[in-house]
Amino acid sequence: MNVRLKRARELAGYAVQLTKDEGLGTMLARGAGFVRRRCFGKKARYLPAKKVLEAQRAEMAGKNFENCQLSTISVLTPLYNTPEVFLRQFLDSFVNQTAPNGELCLADASDAAHSSVGDIVREYQAKYQHIVYKKIENKGIAANTNAAAELASGEYLALADHDDILAPHAMYTMGQAIRQLREAGEPDGFLYSDEALFTKKIEKPLVAHFKPDYAPDYLLCCNYICHLAVFRRELFEQAGGERPECDGSQDHDLFLRLIEQVGGAAHVPQVLYYWRVHEGSTSGGTDAKPYVAKAAKKALADHLERTGRTGTIEDGLYPSTYRVRWDIVGEPKVSILIPNKDHTEDLEKCLQSIWKKTTWDRFEVIVIENNSTDPATFAYYEKARQRYNGLKVVTYPDKGFNFSAINNFGRKAAEGDYLLLLNNDVEVVNGDWLTELLRQCAHPGGAAICGAMLWYPDETIQHAGIVTGLGGYAGHSHKYKKKGGSGYLFRTSTVQDFSGVTGACLLVKTAVYDEMHGLDEQFAVAFNDVDFCLRVRDAGYRIAWTPYAELIHYESKSRGGDEKDPVKAARFAAEQQRLYTIHGKENILDDPYYNPNLTRDREDFSESDDLRRLKEGRVTVRFRGGTLQ
Repeated sequence: MNVRLKRARELAGYAVQLTKDEGLGTMLARGAGFVRRRCFGKKARYLPAKKVLEAQRAEMAGKNFENCQLSTISVLTPLYNTPEVFLRQFLDSFVNQTAPNGELCLADASDAAHSSVGDIVREYQAKYQHIVYKKIENKGIAANTNAAAELASGEYLALADHDDILAPHAMYTMGQAIRQLREAGEPDGFLYSDEALFTKKIEKPLVAHFKPDYAPDYLLCCNYICHLAVFRRELFEQAGGERPECDGSQDHDLFLRLIEQVGGAAHVPQVLYYWRVHEGSTSGGTDAKPYVAKAAKKALADHLERTGRTGTIEDGLYPSTYRVRWDIVGEPKVSILIPNKDHTEDLEKCLQSIWKKTTWDRFEVIVIENNSTDPATFAYYEKARQRYNGLKVVTYPDKGFNFSAINNFGRKAAEGDYLLLLNNDVEVVNGDWLTELLRQCAHPGGAAICGAMLWYPDETIQHAGIVTGLGGYAGHSHKYKKKGGSGYLFRTSTVQDFSGVTGACLLVKTAVYDEMHGLDEQFAVAFNDVDFCLRVRDAGYRIAWTPYAELIHYESKSRGGDEKDPVKAARFAAEQQRLYTIHGKENILDDPYYNPNLTRDREDFSESDDLRRLKEGRVTVRFRGGTLQ
């Protein structure tokens, strides 16, 4: 069958199904967004509008490097046998910046056969004062970058590769972002932006990398920060510059050392850097440079040593990703709380998988009986206590279903250092699931909460972390994605920082649970986990999610009952409103671990249909600390 015809039929089938599931309005809205992106929105979609760039140039007219009132930024770029077309495009991107606060520092290690590199640079130097050039001996990427840094006079430094392109508003935007941080009294030592990939012209980008705000667990799994990174020159010098022993992952190593000084990083959600995809570049993956993985693991191991933490650095699930197998401190006990009303078949499958598969043996299971009506349920409890050593069954005294109150009641019977909230309709997949959840929490600087990968029985994702603001309230990252993919920028295959995880499988330090006074019992059914996690996050603790703890969640993909029952629908609406009232609508819609340029209509991390903040060149910046608790 013709590929285009097959694709057309698939899209038609999708449209029909979407109309059945969510209505004609939703289908038309998504269809319009698809057409805009595919047919009209591709060209220069990450660049500000021409009038915005012109306004920036007008604002800076007559000003120079010294008096433009923006922090000065020296861009460090080692050159090595750079193809002329790449070099000229890169140099043009610097000299055509909308603000004059940039200085370009070029350390040229090209061989004798590529003397034209120096000739081209000198051609540009004759016209533009703030290009500094030096011919050097090739000693590797880190040493060459350090040589470029010796030429710098700017207050800040930035890193750029010789075959890439700076967005025209990169220097202006970073200068304004630094000003905003200072005015807000926030640390201004280390900033990074979003980036995009391209092959020939930045007006026709392949895809953007829309990043979260500073996410320390994510950074230990891959260098998601990458470009454009800007940092104080004095911090770079105090850190000793880039380390040659980490060549191949020298930037990742540098970022970790800078963050150790600053205590976090600031994120500017603008595409300020275009990363060229070509043979031999790491933008297309690290297969072209296999030494990168070895260098990255050294950078991570050294970071752990400097910060006084212990663990083993291993390869991740995909190339260019890594995993810290943290050493668990002590032998913490976990109290697993499982609310249950009848449904003994589900409960038996859950309990059997826990006792049969779990390799961490310091746990207790507390089933919280909640108004069961089938006499067989109570007979089952008696038999289960005989078969599962140490199983406790406690009876919730009140009528009705209140997930928060039931778990708070169960906590009274718990003796563990950690509590694990667990649904009765889940089944353990891998034996070290509980160990992996503990790894993220039970070590110095660990998270207060950790969630797991939950699969539907058909091997699509049910839960890979919670993003607030999806659908207006909260949604599950990558929901319904098929098993086998790495997710957006490896976000379903690496340990992640999130604003929340589902209460269907949520490990929390007992002390933190008590500090928060448990779950809010006004959230009887919905959003109790979201509210709890947001309170924990806003108290300064971290919330992690790991792909290495896997369970099957037998929750129906299309339950659809609550909205048809007027009483349940009213309760759900009231709990939605309560979430807004307590945490603020803007706070809910502004998840720091989810880029504002990504869609809020779906859970697939696709690009938003509305990129106005990029077209308007909107300068926003947010610092997040890396304080480990």
